[in-house]
Amino acid sequence: MAAGAGTSTVDFLARFTGSEQFEKVFKEGMGLVEETANYLDGPGRTDSRLLDRVGAIAYATESMRLTTRLMQLASWLLLQRAIAAGELGTDEARKEKNRINLSEIGKGSDLPGAEHLPDGLRNLVERSLRLLDRIKTLDLMISRQNAVADENPVMNQLDQLARAFGTR
Repeated sequence: MAAGAGTSTVDFLARFTGSEQFEKVFKEGMGLVEETANYLDGPGRTDSRLLDRVGAIAYATESMRLTTRLMQLASWLLLQRAIAAGELGTDEARKEKNRINLSEIGKGSDLPGAEHLPDGLRNLVERSLRLLDRIKTLDLMISRQNAVADENPVMNQLDQLARAFGTR
């Protein structure tokens, strides 16, 4: 269950994570992780060897940013799925959510030599940034839903009564 969330929030999250929209984002995110790993272990190695020293440093930095970003995005996607499936309790979900930082994994500062980065890496970076924007929007929607549920004492009481009587 989401931190401090009532049943209505969990129902919202469960409906959301069961939706086509979430499934599409989930598949895209996990696919991008796999595609990036394949690129960096294959064609990316060849591409990086063709760069000069400054370009190689930019490549290493940008590939590290990319993998960090993708790991945070994959963690967020897996966390949402686990919360909706009831696999995590409130405290566990809160701890896991605190480990994921979507705000510090953006584009970053421009790098000297970045203009020479291979198209394959540039494409993966751009796609990961677009995915990050979508996930940030989804995270904001979920956070707002949680805040509304947390701020509505009447709904919280009704949820507690419904749970007590087994109607939810």
